[in-house]
Amino acid sequence: MHRAGLAATLNAQLVLLVATGLAAVANWWSRAVENDAVERWSKPLTTILVIGLALVSGAPRDQIVVAVIALTLCLAGDVFLMPVVDNFVLGLASFLLGHLAFIVLFFQYGLENVQLAGIAIVLAALLAVSIGKVIVQGAAFADKKLAKPVLAYLLIISAMAVVGWSTAMPWVILGTLLFVVSDSILGWRQFVGQKAWMGPAVMITYHGAIVSLALSLW
Repeated sequence: MHRAGLAATLNAQLVLLVATGLAAVANWWSRAVENDAVERWSKPLTTILVIGLALVSGAPRDQIVVAVIALTLCLAGDVFLMPVVDNFVLGLASFLLGHLAFIVLFFQYGLENVQLAGIAIVLAALLAVSIGKVIVQGAAFADKKLAKPVLAYLLIISAMAVVGWSTAMPWVILGTLLFVVSDSILGWRQFVGQKAWMGPAVMITYHGAIVSLALSLW
């Protein structure tokens, strides 16, 4: 019975991984060709499937609950940022809360590596005074009311990366790094300047981030 249950879990994990990959590729294609109709179903579906990856992870229940909350907030952010909805502020707020939930998850994992946390602090500081500064200035230029929320988001995602790196868990380190890259590209595209490659790049790095964080539960 135990072996049968383990086999069923492995099969469910494999099916979800394949389905997640297919949905993600469909979404990347939709951003490359700017097909909003495909994005409307592929973007939320990918995150829903990633939530499934967390649910079948076999991790302790309290960790799964926190991870699902974080990923559900990401799902809300996905919907708010789609062109059909186009509510940047609500999308920003959803992801900010999601990052706070991820921080809780990382504390549950345990913070063991001060050296990696230090490296993350240095990298976050370099990002803040370079790309981050330009993005915040661009947000203020677009709408003064956005400057503080964007700055707050920058601080929270930096904190998430620092706490995540201190777990010394490879999937967490990769996931937080990809999240920072994705949001940096998104912020630049939103407030500084757009390039054709940015749409697919935002989603490829974002999906890599949430899949990595879900796999950290396995």
